[in-house]
Amino acid sequence: MCERETVAGVEITAAAAVAGPASGAVLKTIGDLLFGWVSSKIKTTLSLQSNLDVLVKEMDKLMDRRKEVEDDKEVADKEVNEIRALVKKWLVDVQKLRLRVNPIQEEMVNDKKPSRCFFNCKKRYIASKEVEEILEEIKRLLEDATFPKGVVYPARIPRAVEHIPGPSIQGQTTASKALAKVLSLLYDDRAQMIGIWGLGGIGKTTLVKNLNNELNNTSMQPFGSVIWATVSKNVDIKNVQTQIANRLNLELKTEKSVERIAIRLHQRLMNEEKYLLILDDVWQKLDLDNLGVPQPDVHKGSKIILTTRFMEVCRKMMTDIEVKIVVLNDEEAWQLFSQKAGDVSHLEEIKPFAEAIVGECCGLPLAIIIVGAAMRRKTKVELWEDALKQLRRSVPSVGGIEEEVYKPLKWSYDSLQGNSIKSCFLYCSLFPEDFSIEVSELVLHWRAEGLIDEQQNYVDSVNRGIALIENLKDSCLLEDGSKKGTVKMHDVVRDVAIWITSSFEDGCKSLVRSGIGLTEISVGEFSNSNSLKRISFMNNEITRLPTCMIRCPKTSTLLLQHNPLLVTVPERFLQGFEVLKVLNLTGTRIRSLPLSLFQLGDLRALILRNCFSLEELPPLGGLSKLQMLNLCATRIKELPCGMEKLSNLRQLDLSHTDSLKTIQTGIFSRLSCLEVLDMTESAYNFLVKGEEGDETTFEELRYLDQLLILSIRLKEIPCLSSDDLSWINRITRFHFCIGPKAYPLTNKHDKRLTIDGLDLSQESIGQLWGIASSLVLSHCSQLKQMLEDLVICNVGCFGGLKTLTISTFTSQSLWRDGGLAAQSDLLPNLEELTLHDLNELESISGLVGHLGLRFLRLKLIAVRRCSNIKYLLSCGDFIQNLPNVEVIKVSTSYNLKELFNYDSVKNMAPDPVVPNLRILELKNLPNLRTLCRDSETWPRLEQVEVFLCNRLKRLPLTNQNTGTIKEILGESEWWDALEWDDDKTKSSLLPYFYPTVPDC
Repeated sequence: MCERETVAGVEITAAAAVAGPASGAVLKTIGDLLFGWVSSKIKTTLSLQSNLDVLVKEMDKLMDRRKEVEDDKEVADKEVNEIRALVKKWLVDVQKLRLRVNPIQEEMVNDKKPSRCFFNCKKRYIASKEVEEILEEIKRLLEDATFPKGVVYPARIPRAVEHIPGPSIQGQTTASKALAKVLSLLYDDRAQMIGIWGLGGIGKTTLVKNLNNELNNTSMQPFGSVIWATVSKNVDIKNVQTQIANRLNLELKTEKSVERIAIRLHQRLMNEEKYLLILDDVWQKLDLDNLGVPQPDVHKGSKIILTTRFMEVCRKMMTDIEVKIVVLNDEEAWQLFSQKAGDVSHLEEIKPFAEAIVGECCGLPLAIIIVGAAMRRKTKVELWEDALKQLRRSVPSVGGIEEEVYKPLKWSYDSLQGNSIKSCFLYCSLFPEDFSIEVSELVLHWRAEGLIDEQQNYVDSVNRGIALIENLKDSCLLEDGSKKGTVKMHDVVRDVAIWITSSFEDGCKSLVRSGIGLTEISVGEFSNSNSLKRISFMNNEITRLPTCMIRCPKTSTLLLQHNPLLVTVPERFLQGFEVLKVLNLTGTRIRSLPLSLFQLGDLRALILRNCFSLEELPPLGGLSKLQMLNLCATRIKELPCGMEKLSNLRQLDLSHTDSLKTIQTGIFSRLSCLEVLDMTESAYNFLVKGEEGDETTFEELRYLDQLLILSIRLKEIPCLSSDDLSWINRITRFHFCIGPKAYPLTNKHDKRLTIDGLDLSQESIGQLWGIASSLVLSHCSQLKQMLEDLVICNVGCFGGLKTLTISTFTSQSLWRDGGLAAQSDLLPNLEELTLHDLNELESISGLVGHLGLRFLRLKLIAVRRCSNIKYLLSCGDFIQNLPNVEVIKVSTSYNLKELFNYDSVKNMAPDPVVPNLRILELKNLPNLRTLCRDSETWPRLEQVEVFLCNRLKRLPLTNQNTGTIKEILGESEWWDALEWDDDKTKSSLLPYFYPTVPDC
């Protein structure tokens, strides 16, 4: 055997050493390598001390630079600016290096230098080598620390103008002339502040909405930003400031006071090149300095428009020019009325009455619209004759409301069919001016008041409430709110409603003091308390309530919500509300409830939502008529005593109760009328059969025969009996969160199942999948086995599934092509597919082949944080195209190179793979190069967002897309680097591009 030795990576044998003269060259080469290796080691070892000295100096430089970056970061944090991801990583790398260097520097300080002893050479070499590596890392970090683009992302650039929905004034000559005049004033340097004034309901807000939208359509934009803020009668300066800040994308999270916000706003507006600020519905002089708006003569080129009912406000605001909005002429008034009332107004026998009715509206657009809507498609002449007679009746003096406005609105109210809808309309006036009311909250109040048939179940009563709201919207007495699912009243309509409730309707008298900045309620507010039906003090700054008893023997609703400084409800205060049905204390800081609450034997709804300081409630058993109890986001640890006695309870909201840990068994089963149980994101987990404990179980819910809506958490997957399946199938909507970390995902589907961290091979789980329309699987094991069982059985148990989310699985074979394949589509009705945190996923094609998917109804594909995915789908035998996909969202998948792979269809016609795609979002995909074949175009694209995808050079767009595209968001550098077939395409799409910084 030859002896072997390895030196400097070269293997030497003893035989080679005695191989004769021929081996001399080999030995010389080996000797040279050995000498170089040894001398390098010696050099490294001997340079330790000098490298340590350099280390100290370079580390000081790095720490100085880190201090500068951290100072910049601190300023950015205060201004709530976004730190660049590169800077965050740099700071982390510096901290890691510092932890590595600290022990070395400590040894130097303590003079514990390595011995010069020959036998310690190995230790010296290792130490010296580490110091060299550290010096290289310091060098890299110092080079990277230049940050040529800055430490923070630039502020997101708001669009110059945002479209505001509203009625058009096209065809209205008078209004169009006023609009043209105001537009011309925007180019007149002498008109820096413009006042638009006129009667309530005459169309001032409509005019400036049209002005805003006209500027949105103007190619030569005179302003860098057009900002809209609604002021309202009871002005809240902070609210106005917030509207302005939101329009400018200016974060105000760290600012609390009006003064601090004013400083921030002033700084930001002064940095705007030119802006137009529209202040709508101004009732009194506004201090621009207090608001944070630069005076017009200070910021040249910028302008302010205000709308008001009063010329006096224009004078006090020192407007440069005032534009009075006048009523419509007869022809315009008739055209508008005919548009709202329909063709019936032109019938020969009706037209004379219709024309006379228009005359009674005095040319006021709001009155014409409301009356026209009320008479729409009424074909009986008698109805038109009666309407005219009623409109001509004399009316009492109405303080603050012009008679020509009041008469048609009061008549429209009188024309509502039935007392129920009238009461529902008047109830809306309890909410603050310009307040967007949640439809669900409004219907809840109506139901508790008995305005909706109490015999209807929850779903039917909600549907009835929505029908009433649509009726009021059709009558133009309500309109859509600022957010989806909300409604609001026009301020003039609300004024009339308040007047009706305060002085006209004996059975529905109300005291409305909402949103006016009250800090306390005096006894004097209740001067006519004996006749009050409803009272609203919501949305104020009330700190205390009267400590004496105030007799309100007819009051059925008391609204005190959103008074964040209110901490107690005095014992005697509630004693005078003998027939109270609705008590709303949402968003207050109350810590407890008075015992007098439980003398309210008629109480139907107790709403304590977001009372974050409320930790316990006294016994509730005395509230035998209670139908709705909302304890959402309170800090209760257990349900109050006497809950089981609430035999009429229909809705119980325990969502977001983070401290709720105990619910004794037997409580829920005795709530025989319960229709809604919402425990979304509650800390409480229901036990399932087999788990030990004396708390309530999942099986107990089967006894709730009226249950329609259910959202709960369970630790384990329940084993369902046929009885369980029966009552679950009866439920209209449910959401089961199963698993130790299951987190509810909000979506629109009625039957949702979220499973996290559990074994999917359990036989019982299939019972739940069969009745779910939305399924989320996360951090679970045995997913592959579950899918294989599904293929083998081919039972189609996912046939009702519409959305599927899979996240955080590591089985590599699951995602690859091959293996078992279904003979038919096992998810035929799938509409949404979301995949995230699947590091082994290379494409969706493996899953497609495995389950036989065709995606014929698929509308949305979302993929995020799948680090190894190379493409979404391969277009081939299984899927030629995705005919109904409307949305694709892909983010933070670093190896993605293309959206679709066409290797197997190279000879096919280049039809678009996603012919109906509307929305495309691509974020943080550094290797993405192509979306589709060069010859493809996606004809229905409306919205494109591309961030941190610098290798993507082409979009499937042509100049024909200008008919559908609404916006293209991305970095300016990316847009400038895009390649186009011709310059015409880029120029035609340029108006739709908005430079934006990434938020990913």
